Amino acid sequence: MTGRDLAERRGMETNVYQPAEDSALLAEAVVDHARGRFLEVGTGSGWVAEQAARKADVDCVVASDVNPHACESARKRGEKLRAEGHLGIEAVRANLVDPFRDGSFDTVAFNPPYLPTDPDNEWDDWMEHALSGGESGRKFLNPFVDEVGRVLTDGGRVLLLVSSLTGFDEVTERVESRGFDYETVVQESYPFETLSVLQLTK
Repeated sequence: MTGRDLAERRGMETNVYQPAEDSALLAEAVVDHARGRFLEVGTGSGWVAEQAARKADVDCVVASDVNPHACESARKRGEKLRAEGHLGIEAVRANLVDPFRDGSFDTVAFNPPYLPTDPDNEWDDWMEHALSGGESGRKFLNPFVDEVGRVLTDGGRVLLLVSSLTGFDEVTERVESRGFDYETVVQESYPFETLSVLQLTK
């Protein structure tokens, strides 16, 4: 993502991350691979969670985000879905998977904030929380990989979006160190990065 892209994204919306190329790629993987009790961590606008509720083989949809504006957006999407006769979305304000019980979900999806950001150039608003992955781009990805296994059911799976900006090899090394097997289920290349969705299983 270029500085111009970031400026345009922030100009359109300052509180909630709106669907973009990474969202579409994660949604594609979710529709094809999610099942059972589904959680989307860092839901942003709730658009990916909505695609799960509409199109995936899931029993329930929970969407979490640390951003209260994102939770409200996901909640409104859930209300609309129920009115149309679909599964709704339960919105939960949460940091990663902290509040959820052990073994709660069959599928967990996450598009982490991954833009590598110099600490001196942080901009301290909700869009920073949605985009900035710290200096390495893995500020949130690493603790998520460390913790997500706890909330998975036996045989559960994780759908994790990874940008080449964060270091693909570094991500897969951490995934393996936490006992996961992985495969790339969908991938797309752009002039400035390659986006992949990894399916993690134990």
